[in-house]
Amino acid sequence: MVKRLEQVAALVVAAGLALVSYWLFFSWAQGDRLPSPAHQQAPARLDQARPPAPPTP
Repeated sequence: MVKRLEQVAALVVAAGLALVSYWLFFSWAQGDRLPSPAHQQAPARLDQARPPAPPTP
């Protein structure tokens, strides 16, 4: 009987730790939100001219 109680207690503790870990990860990572367009950079255009190379000594 005690052995079974220990197994159930271990499962409850493990499930609790997993839930807390899952909640903390996604709250800190803010995984439920997509980045706003204001924070995204425009992609570099390939047809833009490159800046001149610095002079070599």
